[in-house]
Amino acid sequence: MSENEKPSRPPLVLLANDQEWSARSLESILGPNGYAVLRAYTGKQVLDLARSAQPDLVIMDIRLPDMGGGDVCKQLLDDVRFNASTPILITTSGPAERSQRLAALQSGAWEFVSQPLDGEVLLLKLDAFMRSKREADRLRAESLLDPTTGLYNMRGLVRRAREISAEAQRLKAPIACVAFAPVAEAPDLGERSLNGDTEHVIDYLASLVRRCGRVSDAIGRLGPTDFAIIAPATASGGAVRMMQRIQETMDAEPRSIGDAAHKLRIRAGYCAVPDFSESTVDAVEMLLRATTALRYLRTEESGVPIRSFEDVPLRSAL
Repeated sequence: MSENEKPSRPPLVLLANDQEWSARSLESILGPNGYAVLRAYTGKQVLDLARSAQPDLVIMDIRLPDMGGGDVCKQLLDDVRFNASTPILITTSGPAERSQRLAALQSGAWEFVSQPLDGEVLLLKLDAFMRSKREADRLRAESLLDPTTGLYNMRGLVRRAREISAEAQRLKAPIACVAFAPVAEAPDLGERSLNGDTEHVIDYLASLVRRCGRVSDAIGRLGPTDFAIIAPATASGGAVRMMQRIQETMDAEPRSIGDAAHKLRIRAGYCAVPDFSESTVDAVEMLLRATTALRYLRTEESGVPIRSFEDVPLRSAL
C-alpha cells in the first residue's frame, strides 16, 4: 500500500481458491504488503462471507468447485448487501484465453489475472483499486441518499428535518415525524420476522411510500427494515391517516410473505406537535422520539399498529 494513503486497518481480501498452492502463492504476496486475507473454497462461501465480512477486495479463481467465478461475480453485484464499490478480481492458474478474459470482465470483474503472475504489477493494481474504493466509500458516506432505495439516509433525514423545522417555526405550523417498519402477520398465527424476504419487501415498500407520500414530505430509510417520514403541516391525526393510507395501499396490492398465510403489515411510532414555534424539541429529536415509539410498539403484544411517543411509558422511552 502507498505510505501516504495507508488505511486505519489492513484491507481485508476475500481469497477464494480451492487449489492450495495457488492460494498460498497469492497470500505470500498479499500478507507481507499490508493485506489481511480471509479464505473461501467455494462459490457459496464467497457469497456468504462477502455479505457478512464486507471485504475490501475479492479475489477468486475462475473455476470454483460449485460454480464459475463469473457467476459468483454476477451474483455479488446483484446483491444489495454487497458493497458495489468493492473490486473483484478473477484469476486462473494457467495462461488465459482471450474469451476467458472477456467473459470475466463482462461479468463485472475489475481485472482478470493469469499465470505467470507478476507480483509487483498486481500490487500496483491493487493499490490503485483500493484508492478508488476508499474514495467511493467516502462519497457514499457523505451522500444524503440511501444507495439501495434512493430515499434519504439518516444524514439526509437530519438535514431535511432541520430545513422543514425552520419553515414550520416561521409559519407556526405543525410537524409530524413517523418511524415505521413492515412485519409479516397472519390471523391466529401472529407476527414473524421477514427473514429471507427482506430484500423484496424493502424494494416494494420504498416504491410504495414514494407513491403515497407528498412532495413536501421527507422520506428516508433508518435501518435495514425501518423507514421514516418527516411530514410538514401534519398533526397527530394526519400522521395516523398517513400510515392508514399506506396500509390500505398494501391491502389493495396483496403481497404474501413466505407462507401464503402471512401478509405484509405496517407498525409505526410517531411524534407530532401542533405548532412548531412552541415546541420544546427540534425535528431531529422528534424523529428520535418516533423511533422510540416504534421500538416500544415492537415489545407490545396489543396488536396496535401505531403508537404515539406520548403513549410510551417514561421508563421505556429512556
